[in-house]
Amino acid sequence: MNYIISIIHPDALDAMTELCQQLEMPMSIATHGRGTATRSMMDLLGIENNFKRIVLNVASPEKTRELIRELKRKLFLGMPGQGITIAVPVKSVGGGKTLAYLSGEQSPKYTPELNFDYELILAIANEGCTDLVMNAARAAGATGGTVVHGKGTGEKDPRFYNITLAEEKEVVLIVAAAEQKSKIMASIIKKAGPDTEAGTIAFSLPTTEVAGFSF
Repeated sequence: MNYIISIIHPDALDAMTELCQQLEMPMSIATHGRGTATRSMMDLLGIENNFKRIVLNVASPEKTRELIRELKRKLFLGMPGQGITIAVPVKSVGGGKTLAYLSGEQSPKYTPELNFDYELILAIANEGCTDLVMNAARAAGATGGTVVHGKGTGEKDPRFYNITLAEEKEVVLIVAAAEQKSKIMASIIKKAGPDTEAGTIAFSLPTTEVAGFSF
């Protein structure tokens, strides 16, 4: 079972929604995001803006691969500005009925795969500090990222650098090869970590499938 994160151009949202319906994916959630490409890179690729739509799904490994195949065929996934897809393994599901609903199967048994070539880095930073995070990540070999705006729900914790978790936040999603992940995270923490203006907290998740990247 995978939690699929598809980052696409806003104009492709209707086609993405139709595709998810055709594949009978039971749960699909869409939200807003923006890319981290520089203005010069956008001009080079002929991209007018960085606005993105982020579509979240849950699917079996088979449907994950089928979705990626169709995204490449219909939405030209992998072409500059057309989007990327990341599949994060689901470790457990709350109840057999929920698993059957999400997977379309009757069996309550589920064992996630544990061998990953790529990882998804999540860097949660203070609002307006995305450039600090991405400059640090690029210095360590990251090729790009996507930003999602959010708001923390906690309170200031004096045990953790006096960071106020309820402030406006930006979540930067970065996909990296497994052997690059530690170097990228170390660079983020060194240059934009909890004791800096960015106040970044970073962690990583394994992935089972990635598409639309050039590593």
